[in-house]
Amino acid sequence: MVESYVMKAVEESVDDSVEETHEMLPSAPVLDEEAYELLNRPNPSLKFCTLSVGETVENLETDVDNGLSSEEEVVKRREIHGRNDFEEDDDESMIKKFLMSFVEDRLILLLIGSAVLSFAIGQIDDAVSISLAILIVVTVGFIQEYRSEKSLEALNKLVPTKCHLIRYGRESNTLASELVPGDLVRFKIGDRIPADVRIIEAVDLSIDESNLTGETEPLHKDAQTIDPEEYDNRNVPVSERSCIAYMGTLVKEGHGKGIVIGTGTNTSYGAIFEMVNSIEKPKTPLQETMDRLGTELSYISFFIIAIISIVGIIRGNSLLMMFQVSVSLAVAAIPEGLPIIVTVTLALGVLRMTKQNAIVRRLPSVETLGSVNVICTDKTGTLTTNHMTVSKLFCLDSSGTYENAISPEEDSEFDVHDNDVKETLTIANICNNAKYSEEHNLYIGNPTDVALIEVLTKFGIPDQRDSHEKMEELSFNSKRKYMAIKSSKESGEHVLYIKGAFERILDKSSYYLDKAGEVREFDEHSKVMVLEAAHSCASDGLRTIACAFKPTDSDNVISEDDINGLTFTGLFGLADPPRPNVKASIEKLHRGGVHIIMITGDSVNTAVSIAEKIGLSVQDRESSVMTGDKVSELTEDELSKVIDKVNIFARATPENKLNIVKALRKRGDIVAMTGDGVNDAPALKLADIGIAMGISGTDVAKEVSDMILTDDDFSSILTAIEEGKGIFNNIRNFLTFQLSISVATLSLIAITTIAKLPAPLNPMQILWINIIMDGPPAQSLGVEPVDSDVMDKPPRSREERILNMNILLRLLYLAICILVGTFYIFLKGMDENQQTTSKDITMTFTGFVFFAIFNAVACRHTTKSIFQIGLFSNRIFNIAILLSVCGQMCAVYIPFFQHIFKTENLGFYDLLTLVLVSSSVLIVDEIRKAIYALARVNEPVYSSEV
Repeated sequence: MVESYVMKAVEESVDDSVEETHEMLPSAPVLDEEAYELLNRPNPSLKFCTLSVGETVENLETDVDNGLSSEEEVVKRREIHGRNDFEEDDDESMIKKFLMSFVEDRLILLLIGSAVLSFAIGQIDDAVSISLAILIVVTVGFIQEYRSEKSLEALNKLVPTKCHLIRYGRESNTLASELVPGDLVRFKIGDRIPADVRIIEAVDLSIDESNLTGETEPLHKDAQTIDPEEYDNRNVPVSERSCIAYMGTLVKEGHGKGIVIGTGTNTSYGAIFEMVNSIEKPKTPLQETMDRLGTELSYISFFIIAIISIVGIIRGNSLLMMFQVSVSLAVAAIPEGLPIIVTVTLALGVLRMTKQNAIVRRLPSVETLGSVNVICTDKTGTLTTNHMTVSKLFCLDSSGTYENAISPEEDSEFDVHDNDVKETLTIANICNNAKYSEEHNLYIGNPTDVALIEVLTKFGIPDQRDSHEKMEELSFNSKRKYMAIKSSKESGEHVLYIKGAFERILDKSSYYLDKAGEVREFDEHSKVMVLEAAHSCASDGLRTIACAFKPTDSDNVISEDDINGLTFTGLFGLADPPRPNVKASIEKLHRGGVHIIMITGDSVNTAVSIAEKIGLSVQDRESSVMTGDKVSELTEDELSKVIDKVNIFARATPENKLNIVKALRKRGDIVAMTGDGVNDAPALKLADIGIAMGISGTDVAKEVSDMILTDDDFSSILTAIEEGKGIFNNIRNFLTFQLSISVATLSLIAITTIAKLPAPLNPMQILWINIIMDGPPAQSLGVEPVDSDVMDKPPRSREERILNMNILLRLLYLAICILVGTFYIFLKGMDENQQTTSKDITMTFTGFVFFAIFNAVACRHTTKSIFQIGLFSNRIFNIAILLSVCGQMCAVYIPFFQHIFKTENLGFYDLLTLVLVSSSVLIVDEIRKAIYALARVNEPVYSSEV
């Protein structure tokens, strides 16, 4: 996406205003005015790739042999351009950031207020417990956010420490941070480019730009000026600026020399650095929901204080007394355990996801996964195995037509008798640099070479490279498009073996080898057959590699002129097969209402072929497949109108990613995006969920992401989304439990206070009930296993409240059940004079605790019976319930605790009565669930129905 936000927008003006962007992304990260100034800043590489070497030298006032000529000029340029490194602007101290964390969350502010009020009226225990909850939650959140802001440090690691500098006519090995525009630098195999450089000399130079552009193959570089007319005077794509070497990219072959044209933040990486630095991660849907909940609870608290105070004063109670009662009730109404429950639930979700190869870097992002309704995913390595395999082998005489081609199958071997087949396999073997690793017990090297070596075993052919002496090699590069090796056979014969792009090999071939081993002249009919075979491979989404040979003299050095008059032997069709579990994962995501979009740089045919294998619909190519060129032609409005039908973006460049994500956001979608390169860093940070690859991903991509897939497997995203949906469901169930207990407690105390009845519970008993409400039974609801059919439900809307009307109705009827049952127990023990005994209070106290326990059991699932989800499926919950029952028995029967809680022993009949009465809350909820089941109402967990 950096290609969109930086590489493209840096070089073009951005038409959208800041206000328009804010409107487009109401709850997404947005770019401020400073970021837009960055986007409008010209990029030196765009300018200098169209200037000749002479014009570059003149423009930068330097010398192609001696570099800059004076120290004064170097100092002057450093003052203008700064040092060649990245420094993060951070005016806020760590302490200030930590303190600000306390005022950024409305629920935390509400809890701070309740802690202050508790302290003011003497409820020290409540004040201390609430304060500890606030400190724990804020500290955990701050640490998570601090750890997630290490992306800029990762960018600095890409800048090499030293470089080969030519200045004042002298060459030295100096610090790369000292470079200024106009400096002359050399680079060779293994070097990282120290700044953005205009190449002026290049010898077989190939540079790996994968961490910047996403292109996996090293790119051939030279000093030739780019003609802008070839691009209709439009911006030259970053990956096609062949005379530019970018900071942080790696020299894979050859060597060269160049003039520094950009340093520090005025480089391609610098633009990424400033972009990442300017982007603030948005609040997740859960954080927004919790903010709304904090506001709503504030209003409820003030309403409770006002109503009870007014009623109490009217009934003749003193103003001070009613204020104290009202504040106590308001504090009790606030679920101080909620932030801790949410944090613990998210943290446990992170731990579970880690076991499923998904590492979550920001706690709130776990739940956000449950809201994702669009996933934009790379193809190679994510949907596919990133391991090339040979799918087809075509030889002109042996196969006759492509339909009769030899197709190796899994776990089978072939006896090879035809000479053209044997020779094709031999060439694929000799023209190959893959090596066997004893440590890893597999071949390593170029994916194509590895595939061609591995296919030999299918034909029962051993590796023959030891019997052929390699005399000379012409390596493959993107400009040459073939690899050639001069080999000496044991017979003394010298042969030139070539493999490469089929169109290149076919163009250089004058003959072909038949199955008898005879060399025949290529006629038009034979060439047409080869073309048809190659095109058939392409339509199947296969990469085509052709093989040829040519007898040669021992003294000849391989040159371009030698690669003529070749004898064609055959061609291979190679594929990167889909990962085994991807199709099932995509089917499950589709059922859950998630739109999967594959973004790839491959051709339409290759993309469609993979899509059909993994279950992405391509029935109508006109609407479901779009090329990168088409994306560039459409406006954001136009793209947003058609993108809901698009499943594949083929021939897509990093420049296209921004338009795709912006169009999705304009529709209000919640987007997850995968990426692995530095060019993806801003996109990963801007997305609702940025997902980096753990194996192929760069450090920068990992640092800005919300989640890392340690196995690069798309199927791990499904597990993460399931966990996210399950976590929100658990939080909602916990909240239903806790608020129903709070409402019942408030109502019980408020009614008895207003009616001037004896207190049904003493302060220590209320404290114990609060411990149960916020303690192990409540927290264990947060670790309820993910529902098996959670992916059959649609993603949760960003705007959906955590407490919608039907959830409120459910917790209210649960609270009413608890209130009515507890009042029954309380009133049953009261005498005619409205007096209660210690046993009556003990019965009320124990009955309320039992109600809370049965209520927790009922709240384990919204619609499924406890017998359907399994009584013992949540082991932690069962342990928590057992501990709560044991604790209550201690409070009732152990003398020490009887003194504290003012309780006395209860008989067996008393306990049996309490169990029967308190179980009514579970029975009523089970009846409700049974009615839904009988009516075959499959309630969407994230809809407004309950």
